[in-house]
Amino acid sequence: MGKNIAFISDVHGNANALKAALHEIDNKENIEHIYCLGDMIGIGHQTNEVLDMLFSRQDISMITGNHDEAVLALIKGEEYPESHNVGEMRKHHEWIACDLDTSFIPKLEKLPRYISNSIEQIPTALIHYHIKKDKLTEHISKEPFSQIVEPTYDDLNHLFQDYKERLICFGHHHPVHLFQMEEKVFLNPGSLGCNSEPVAKYSIVNFNSGSISIKLQEVQYDQMEFIHQYRKMQVPFYKTILKVFYGISL
Repeated sequence: MGKNIAFISDVHGNANALKAALHEIDNKENIEHIYCLGDMIGIGHQTNEVLDMLFSRQDISMITGNHDEAVLALIKGEEYPESHNVGEMRKHHEWIACDLDTSFIPKLEKLPRYISNSIEQIPTALIHYHIKKDKLTEHISKEPFSQIVEPTYDDLNHLFQDYKERLICFGHHHPVHLFQMEEKVFLNPGSLGCNSEPVAKYSIVNFNSGSISIKLQEVQYDQMEFIHQYRKMQVPFYKTILKVFYGISL
């Protein structure tokens, strides 16, 4: 039977989508743990609702993503990453930072960037996206995350050549990636909170005595209620956000 583990990524402040996904995961049998692969906040406007849902549970482990770290840098008065300092993204992150419940700050600060462990004899890496091993401790302003590559097995295998784990789970690039070879498996469950369709995406991996079986999942949720709040709340940068991340032009 082995262990069933759920993987989510890139919630991006979308509590509506997260609630739907967690409800479905909770109603499945034998899900032993949930890993969240970064970017819990940013882009979406339900920052505190998302963090409350995630941090209130004992069965969820998280790593940080670039948006999480960029917002934290602003809150702490540290250097902001130049790659995010385009258009109105900084203003958007400043708005997120001002709205963030301060009780979550030390919790976010304690989250790792990278988790490496063995699940049922499968060496597994969890990271938001590739970072060279010698840059794992660099501040977000130093742009430690690698540039996104084409989602192919060969490109990902080359990118992650310094990571020796058999299963590599990541997010950051919002489309779903699943490439499975005998020596390496690459899984990106897709963005849970940023999709042009009203679905929250996640994956379930069954680890069983050295073998892996992966199911790509998605659950519907009320996306329009979430979208309408952008205009109502006058979220900075919201017209561009809706066009780029949800395919909606206003």
